Amino acid sequence: MATCRYCGRTHRVGFVSTRLAGTDGVSLETQKWARIFEQEGFADYYFAGELDAPPERSYRVAEAHFAHPEIRNVYQNCFGVRVRPRGITDEIGRLVEYLKDHLYIFIDKYKIDLLVPQNALTIPLNLPLGVALTQLISETGIPVIAHHHDFYWERKHFMVNAAWDYLNMAFPPHLPSIHHVVINSSAGNQLSLRTGISATIVPNVMDFDNPPPPPDDYAADVRKSLGIADDELLVLQPTRVVKRKGIEHAIELVCRLGLKAKLVISHASGDEGYDYEQRVREYSKMMNVDTLFVADIINEKRGSTENGRKIYTLEDIYPHADLVTYPSDFEGFGNAFLEALYFQKPIVVNTYSIYTLDIKPKGFDVIEIDGYVTEEAVAKTRDILKDSRRRSAMVAQNYDIARHCFSYGVLRNKLRPLIFSSYLCTPGAILP
Repeated sequence: MATCRYCGRTHRVGFVSTRLAGTDGVSLETQKWARIFEQEGFADYYFAGELDAPPERSYRVAEAHFAHPEIRNVYQNCFGVRVRPRGITDEIGRLVEYLKDHLYIFIDKYKIDLLVPQNALTIPLNLPLGVALTQLISETGIPVIAHHHDFYWERKHFMVNAAWDYLNMAFPPHLPSIHHVVINSSAGNQLSLRTGISATIVPNVMDFDNPPPPPDDYAADVRKSLGIADDELLVLQPTRVVKRKGIEHAIELVCRLGLKAKLVISHASGDEGYDYEQRVREYSKMMNVDTLFVADIINEKRGSTENGRKIYTLEDIYPHADLVTYPSDFEGFGNAFLEALYFQKPIVVNTYSIYTLDIKPKGFDVIEIDGYVTEEAVAKTRDILKDSRRRSAMVAQNYDIARHCFSYGVLRNKLRPLIFSSYLCTPGAILP
């Protein structure tokens, strides 16, 4: 087990969230943070309602998950309504005490020095967990780095609610032992304006210092498995099928390219319903675009489906893509944008606000649309797909910029001051 280079002992960090499993943005970024913490001499432990960490470092509480029936009942009685029943208030109080008890046990069992809530104090999918964390931090003064991905005010369905008392208390709390981290400058500005809290901006990152390996034998048959011919383009939409992803723009672009192509959508609708997926299917037919929904054969781990079909990871798919589409209307940052750069693929991006503020100024060479597909964007896409020299120069330039702006080294340099201002040890003071 690694030890701290400054004080010579092993620190213990506890990551807390509703779910730390799979390929959602919060889980992926937690893995990256954990890697940096380990390099700085920390042992990592995890508390959540769903976990894929090793059992010896995991503490699972079913009620921590946002999909737990009791938590869903709280959610449904607090959002989309203006008055909550007294019984729900009582239920929240009971769940808060239950979750807080388990948080205390988690901290005591693993001797946690530092807590890192991952979005649990940010978006109120699990109100009791956020309140329990807030109370525990108030009662113990434990050092905390709160990593905020999505604030409730960024999602309109949270704005009509009967939970303002909890939101103002815990999402996020203004407490002296908490260092707040946001993933973009707009979130930092809004957090300061709304709460008076100052935050450190730490962007999402990827390991640009270590390029991805070429596809291995397992992933060699991806195009064949997807039914994509040798003379056909694989256009990858590496997102869930939710409204804010703007998938209609990708469909229209593929239609207007006039090239033989299939649009591959990597992830399912998830917990946001299937109405939009139906809309995407209908629009694809209307535009005569062959759109593949392949969430059943893409997972975080390789394997086989029940009928024996191969399961690939998203990392298996990216190397075979000719073009990545990312026409989102809103993103907290944009992991798929970084992934496209990492796998050196040309990307079409809608100029969502965070891209415009925090990513575009770095100088990336991408195909942009601004709310709708233009003939200029179609022509540029077609030219890049046909000109291999232009395409190679484009993706190489983008990779180099990303390595300087969004690498693990950037994350390490951002986290170090937060870690060592959290009252754990003093850099340079080597203890015997």
